[in-house]
Amino acid sequence: MKLLKYYTKSPEVTTLCELLYKQGYNIKISDSFSLEVDAAVKDFQRKNSLVVDGIVGMKTWTVLLQKNSAPAPSNTADKFLKESDLISFADQYGLELAAVKAVNEIESSGKGFLLNNKPKILFEGHIFWSELKKRGIDPNSYYNANHKDVLYPKWTKIYYQGGVKEYDRLNEAMTLGADPKFKDAALSSASWGSFQIMGFHAKPLGYSDVTDFVSKMELNEGEHLKAFGRFLEVNRILVHLKNKNWASFAKAYNGSGYKLNKYDEKLAKAYAKYSKN
Repeated sequence: MKLLKYYTKSPEVTTLCELLYKQGYNIKISDSFSLEVDAAVKDFQRKNSLVVDGIVGMKTWTVLLQKNSAPAPSNTADKFLKESDLISFADQYGLELAAVKAVNEIESSGKGFLLNNKPKILFEGHIFWSELKKRGIDPNSYYNANHKDVLYPKWTKIYYQGGVKEYDRLNEAMTLGADPKFKDAALSSASWGSFQIMGFHAKPLGYSDVTDFVSKMELNEGEHLKAFGRFLEVNRILVHLKNKNWASFAKAYNGSGYKLNKYDEKLAKAYAKYSKN
């Protein structure tokens, strides 16, 4: 495993955070090695008679993985995308393989499932607000301090928790009211899988409803790839990916705020990397 320390930013840090969370450390799960993560690592090292330096090297990784060891489900490998899947997808849509790999990496760090074997999600409270309104439920009636982390009128990322903790937010939203519409709205308000497609796209993409969509996302990354292909077709984004017009693709795929997160630059960099292979 990669050596990690304070200020490191990489996909491996997300795995580190998930493992620490499973050990009882209530930290934000992200790809950034923050002071909060540094404190958790040092505490873990202290409690396990390791050198307390905050550096996650071979010894810390070994103990951390041993502490979290559990038999993997027999079908775990079947959940993951294979090189052949990406090649077939690129051929089907007339895309460069490097372009497909670039989107796969940037959208979810090439990872569609979490350590708990559930699809990767990100819950959006502002979408939940609008999805409730679509179903005839006034979100203002449930807008209070007790649920401010899952229901709010405007986009913000301050309530993101990352990794498995996003399921805590999803579950909170689903049970906000007794009406089944709350569950439906909540599932529609999360982005799912390797390509982080929002649940509210379910019907336009050909799924019977959001529950059907989610059940497919829970199967494997191959289903994530199918949903991605449908999304590109329905929203007429294929042309941007074919032309490697990263700004236009990022705007259509990630929204007008793509520049703030530098999605176009990240995609271009990832594409350049895979083009050399």
